[in-house]
Amino acid sequence: MAMGTWCRALVVSCILSLIGLNLSYADEGLPVNEFKVGVLANHGVLQAKQRWQPMMDYLSENVPNSNFEVVPVDFNGMRSQLLSNELQFIVTNPGQYLHLSNNFPLSWLATMKSRKHQGSTFTIGATIIVRADSPIRSLQDLRGKNVVASDPQALGGYQAAMGLLHKMGYLPEQFFGQVRFLGFPLAPLIYQVRDGSADAAIAPFCTLEEMIETGLINKADYRVIHPTNPPGYDCEVSTQLYPNWSFAAADTVSPRLTMQITRALFDLPADHVAAITADTLGWTAPVSQLKVIELFKELQLQGASPPLYQTVYKWMEKNKEWGGVLLLIFIVSTIYHLWLEYKFRQKSEFLVSTERQLKDKALQLERLQSAAILGEIGAGLAHELNQPIAAITQYSEGAMIQLERLGQDNPELYDILGKINAQSIRAGAVVHRIRGLLKRRQAKAEPLNVTLVVKEALALLRRELDRAGVQVTVEVEGHPYELMGDSVGLSQMWVNLMKNSLDALEACKDNHARKLQLEIHYLAKEIKVLVIDNGEGLQGQASELMASFASTKDAGLGLGLAICKDVVSRHHGSIEIENCKQSTQAPLPWQQGCVVTVILPRG
Repeated sequence: MAMGTWCRALVVSCILSLIGLNLSYADEGLPVNEFKVGVLANHGVLQAKQRWQPMMDYLSENVPNSNFEVVPVDFNGMRSQLLSNELQFIVTNPGQYLHLSNNFPLSWLATMKSRKHQGSTFTIGATIIVRADSPIRSLQDLRGKNVVASDPQALGGYQAAMGLLHKMGYLPEQFFGQVRFLGFPLAPLIYQVRDGSADAAIAPFCTLEEMIETGLINKADYRVIHPTNPPGYDCEVSTQLYPNWSFAAADTVSPRLTMQITRALFDLPADHVAAITADTLGWTAPVSQLKVIELFKELQLQGASPPLYQTVYKWMEKNKEWGGVLLLIFIVSTIYHLWLEYKFRQKSEFLVSTERQLKDKALQLERLQSAAILGEIGAGLAHELNQPIAAITQYSEGAMIQLERLGQDNPELYDILGKINAQSIRAGAVVHRIRGLLKRRQAKAEPLNVTLVVKEALALLRRELDRAGVQVTVEVEGHPYELMGDSVGLSQMWVNLMKNSLDALEACKDNHARKLQLEIHYLAKEIKVLVIDNGEGLQGQASELMASFASTKDAGLGLGLAICKDVVSRHHGSIEIENCKQSTQAPLPWQQGCVVTVILPRG
């Protein structure tokens, strides 16, 4: 009988072992579920990860087929990530839990036992901290002062302090002069007091002692207002204490999994690395939140309305059609407003540009009037000089004829009269050319020799070129031929171009030899004329300088190059101005200065 019982026990044991083996293999074959645990990062993201990730690793080891990851968040981040189902679990204070439970179905799994304070589960409160040399000694002295806190939803901070003021008979909303919320981490709260930027700081319980312990601040520099030190606790606190942080699960987590997590939390040894890092002695059953609920009732926070963006979001979810219409209207209105603003700005810029152009035109008109007056004076002066020059020519010729008639052999006198006659004829030719340039007449096409026109224009400036010490060379390449054109207009163009070269040469401050070279190339279908100088080169863009009234000279009218461009266009040619070192023409005699290329078609 005993042998049969022993055999049955052995068979049952083998069956159970095989079942356990099969279950373990089955578990190994199941996919690993990823879970994210949102943790309130009241000391910063990095510190939160260092504190809580070992706890997540512990849960990953003790909950089959599960992997837990810590996600440090602030109050608003925890709310928004729960709303988008990004978090499956949270670790936070009971005040935040009550706020969240108004909008999300949450289940408390366990409450944390503090590693300090003999494992107490009531370790959340507020400490009001001032500088040691501050005149503030009591709560009454804080009236009208500037204080800093972490967040208006922080139970272990602002809310606990508001509850204390309410119990003392003060109106919390009207008590302080200014309250600034700095968020997390908590160290800047104490630094604001240290630097005098705030009169007092409302910090969570034990924040001051933790910063003193880590060497961030000196204990002698600070005081606690309305201090109490409950028996068995290691820190000073200004308010009553509330339940410690708890572990909660969202409704998307299955009951089987929450049971496994709860069992793992309760089984956490106090000497485990996860417990030591998280600063806890372990976890216990959820503690009653009655004190927190009473505090919120006093402060009328329990029924507080959710933020506006959540209200709008929920309304959009319920009324998708109307929400889409309103959103479309908003987008269209915004685009239309931006379009109107763009058109208004465009019109404004156009009016400003038009006004600027009118002012420029007025200035141009004034310069044109001055140029017209100078032209009239020059034409009159040339006309008046023409008569005495003609008289000198006639008198010199008459004197020479008279000498021949009288038969007086006086070669010296005859030579002098000949020179006078030659110079008067030359002076008359110069005046004639000036009158031709100044004379307003319709352009008349006639056969002309470009080489002759260029040399006549050079003769007009010969005296100025010699006075400036400019070495002038004229080179002609190819077989010369005539073309139809306006000799006066072309002569005026060459004068302008050579005068510009002369001005550029005179502006050079170094003592290098001043040179001007004129090259005339007779090609099969066109005549190319190059005016090359070794002056200071272009002082602006060629396209801008060819515009009317654009000049780099202090006394310039800005008409020279514009007239040259007009003359060339009337001859169906082209003109190009560029610096020698950037020129695309054939090899030039030098790299300094400017080159002007004029092309006149043969046809």
